[in-house]
Amino acid sequence: MIITNSMAKNNLNNYANKNNKISRDIKDGKLFKIITGLYETDPNTPGYLLAGSIYGPSYISFEYALSFYGLIPERVSTITCATFDKKKKKQYNTNFGVFTYRDIPVDAYSEEIELKIEGDYSYQIAKPEKALCDKLYTLSPLKNYENLENMLFNDLRIDEMEFNKLDVNIIEKLSSLYHSTNILLLAKYMRREK
Repeated sequence: MIITNSMAKNNLNNYANKNNKISRDIKDGKLFKIITGLYETDPNTPGYLLAGSIYGPSYISFEYALSFYGLIPERVSTITCATFDKKKKKQYNTNFGVFTYRDIPVDAYSEEIELKIEGDYSYQIAKPEKALCDKLYTLSPLKNYENLENMLFNDLRIDEMEFNKLDVNIIEKLSSLYHSTNILLLAKYMRREK
């Protein structure tokens, strides 16, 4: 269970020095520090379940989501997340994993995200189309279909069978929200291929 510093202190009304008690609980293995002021009670909790609590608002996207959906063959260990209006990329190295956060346009942020629940935890993750658009948004502008294909299938190593399952209507809807030539090119490419 995720516990904030204030939640931990609220449960320690009988203690004069609550910070010392929290430090002892960490030392005794009752609490596990995620980042300053944020703890977990189970050291085996998968990092992706903690991503939204570390820095937010955010949702899982980019390479981690592409791997989650089988769009790329690599197992991605860094939990990559999308934010908005933060102005800079953030990274947290924790005992639960490495977490990175980077902006996408605010207009695109709330679209095509799923809420998933696992036990007592919940997390948000981009749908496959959104994860691909988020990733393409971060790349230098591509000039033509040949550059796009090379980026998708050689550089990113997108699985072509999984790629063909993506919904072109979702990509087209998203393409107007990013103001990105890469995503506009992707929408045109997918419509041409259908």
